[in-house]
This record gives sequence, C-alpha cells and structure tokens, in this order.
Amino acid sequence: MAKGDMPVLVGVGQSLSQWDGTSGLDGAPSPLSLMRDASKVAVANCGAGDIAAAIDTIAVVRIFEDSIGRAAHPHGHNANLPGTLARDLGAKPARLIYESVGGQSPQALVNEMAARIHAGEVEVALISGSEANRASKGARRNDVEINWADDDAAPFEDRGMGAMLLSRGEIKHGLIAAAYFYGLFENAIAAREGRTRSQHRRAMAELFQPFSAVAAKNPFSQFPVEHSIDFLATPSRENYEYADPFLKWFIAQDAVNQGAAAIIMSESKADELGISQDNRVYLHGGGEAGDDHISERPCLDGSWAMEQATYRALSQAGVTSSDILHFDLYSCFPCAVFSSTAAMGIDWKKDTRPFTLTGGLPFFGGPGNNYSLHGIAEMVRTLRAAPGALGLVLANGGWMTKEAAGVYSTTRPNAFKPVAPAAKPKEQVTLCDTDCAGTLETFTVTHGKAGPEKGIIFARLADGRRALANATPAALAVLREEVSPVGRKVKITVADEVGTFDFV
Repeated sequence: MAKGDMPVLVGVGQSLSQWDGTSGLDGAPSPLSLMRDASKVAVANCGAGDIAAAIDTIAVVRIFEDSIGRAAHPHGHNANLPGTLARDLGAKPARLIYESVGGQSPQALVNEMAARIHAGEVEVALISGSEANRASKGARRNDVEINWADDDAAPFEDRGMGAMLLSRGEIKHGLIAAAYFYGLFENAIAAREGRTRSQHRRAMAELFQPFSAVAAKNPFSQFPVEHSIDFLATPSRENYEYADPFLKWFIAQDAVNQGAAAIIMSESKADELGISQDNRVYLHGGGEAGDDHISERPCLDGSWAMEQATYRALSQAGVTSSDILHFDLYSCFPCAVFSSTAAMGIDWKKDTRPFTLTGGLPFFGGPGNNYSLHGIAEMVRTLRAAPGALGLVLANGGWMTKEAAGVYSTTRPNAFKPVAPAAKPKEQVTLCDTDCAGTLETFTVTHGKAGPEKGIIFARLADGRRALANATPAALAVLREEVSPVGRKVKITVADEVGTFDFV
C-alpha cells in the first residue's frame, strides 16, 4: 500500500429474494445470506482473479434490527455480521467495521474507504449491506421458524447507534415515525407552492410515476409494478392514507429481502490484479453534511444538509448539476426528491433526466440504511455502459438529517481529494415550551386503521421561536380540509410538556 494512490470502484453486486414465508422454510434468506450473495456477485463482477483473498477491509451497513435501541431479534442475533460475512466469503481482512445508523452510510463508506485508500491505510475494501424484513414479517405471519443467529471470533469495530435523531419534545408530541417527520416537510413544500391537499398529491404522483416505471424494469426490484399517476394520487384500499399528505405508495417500503455490495481498491492493486479499465469507475467528488433535530431547523420546506452535501460533491468534482447525466436521488418520500432537486437548482417538472436508477424506495424497495448501496451498484453499471458520463448519488439518513453525496465517472480524475468533514448547521430555532400564540408553519396527521388519529403541528411565534403542539378534535378536522391550514393563527396551551392547539 502506498500513499497517494487513486481509489477506484471495480465490482458491484445485488441480491433479491421474494420469500415471504408462504412456501415454508425452504429458501428463506437472512441478512447474512443476502450480503454474501451480493458480495459474491461483486467479487465476480471485478472480472479478475482471487479478489476475495485481496480484501483487507470489510465494512457492513447496519441492519434495521441493530439500529433501534434494545430492539428484539426475533430470529436470533448475528453478533458479528462483518466477521461472518468474511468467513462465508473465505476472506481474511485485517479490518472489520459495522457502521453506525443512517441511510447516508453507503455513500459515506465509499467516501471513507476512498480516503483511506488514498492515505495508504486500505488497499481493497468490500462494502456490503442488506435487509430481510420481508422474510422476518412473513415468517412471523406464517409461523415459520427461521434462525439468523450466528457469530465469529474475529474482532470488529462496532460504530454503534450514532447520535439521537429525536428530541424529547418531538417524542412527547408523537413524532416517532419517519412518515410523520417527512409529512411536516411535505406539507411545508405544498404550502410554499400554494397547493391544496389533492393538488400536492397530484404533484407527488407526477414526480414518482417515472420512478415506478424504472422499478418495473429492474430485476432487483422488490415491487416491480408500474403505477399510473391517477393510482398514486388517489386514496384507495391498495393506496391508503398513512400520514398526511402521504398515501402508501409515496412511502419507502421496508418489507424487502435485498442485499448489495461494492468493491473499491487502489488503482495499483487493480493493475496488479488485472482488472480491466472498462470495469473501473472513479469517485470525482464527495460531500457530507449533518443537520439538527427537525424542530430546531430554521427552514422546513427544503434541506440545508442536502444543499451542502451536493454542493460540496459537485464543487470537488469541478462540475455543476447540469453536467450530471445520471442521478440516483434518495427517494424515501417525495419531499426528499423535491428538496434535493431544489438544492441543486433542478426543475423537476421540466428536467428530462431520470432521478433514479433503481426505481426508488417505494417501488424498488427500501432496504433500511442500505438503499443507496443499490443506487451505487446501479450507478456503476450505468456508467460502464456510458463511458465518460457523470453520475451523482445522494444518500440520506434520518429525516434529511445526515447526507452523503458522490459524483462518479469512468473517466479518471487528474487527482483525488478526500471528502471534507461533514458540514454542520450554524443557525437554530429557539423552542417555546409555554402557553403561546403564533402562526401554523407546517403539520401532519397520523392515521390508524380507523382513520385520522393525531394532528401534529409546528407553529412560529412573532419573535421567531417555534412551538410544537397536538390538535384538539376541532383543530384536527380543520387539518383534514382540502385547503392548507398553513399560515392560520393558532393558540397553544401547554400541560406536562405537551402543547395542545386550536385555531383562533
């Protein structure tokens, strides 16, 4: 290993299983098996000799069950996913990493491994991840016993859970699910654009319909069905309301069995192993950023972190968004794509470039923290078929909280620059936790089987502070009206740290 070597992506792989427990135990996947299968494909995809023997670092994206504190492991716990993956591949890496929580992880790990290769610390790295939530849910639903318990003696670096993404106040007011946070973003965007509920659902459907078309043709899609704009925009039994303004198919679907892997190594090692130039894809620029708790952010109709991460990646590559031919933008909810395109100055209505290579998290599938590794795999495949073109992957964690971006091409850059430390916000909104009055800033309504359950709002006070509150029954009915309530006056009373509001 030598300092200053150029990092290069040389192999990618993906895996998919439709097993859901209805056919009995035979063929049941696990997170490990999905990673192993994808990694074997990535090794073969390098098109060279014994790649597995050359791997000195394995980094595994954290699975769902290890991403929630004190979470149950209903099928047994694999206590060393990096180690068992190395064992199953016949690899003997000196370094094993189990990454912290966050959907930015795949791109952040590419950024990190590239920097470590350039620094002479790593020669060949395998990045892999998976989810088998479809199998888990299906096994429990159909009373099929599956066993994921496993371990390995090899020491590994467990990077843990990372920072808490929810504040005490957010939890107290019922902001406990991704769709609730993203519903706040989505309704803020709808209000900014002057859209009614049905108008914004139409806009979301227009944005996401092409995603479903891409997913329908992708052999690794968990849900390969093309949907019409009308279907996506209309509440139905198959497309039910979940959290305003979202219907089911506007939301990342986590009931998937999917795995992905990527191999990145030094250019010198690629030369030594005889890896063809046609297989090589280079990282031209990277950027990362992190944001505060959502209740502390000054602006909720976009993403400062997305703006920073994409700007840094494009700037480091020496290009602009207009130079990018291929995108895979994180698409857990429409607002994530609305926000990332806006951050890059792209008009999503007029731009003819596709914003996904996979089909997106609602249609391709949302394998937890690992989705963007599939985006990277598709980007490598796409760029190999389009030599010289530029592609951008944006990976998102939390509620547009943690962002990582990468610009890729088969063209070799003149030089490699490591990604700078993640940008951090300098502005925060002060929160009010006493009785107050203000203007409704944004909102969402949670839904259960019986219909709407809880209205949650952010309100801005005249002095710029923000207050969180839950709706009274009368206020909840107003939140459900066709015309957006954003901008209306509200009065908030606080008891036991929870605000309750009514319209004035």
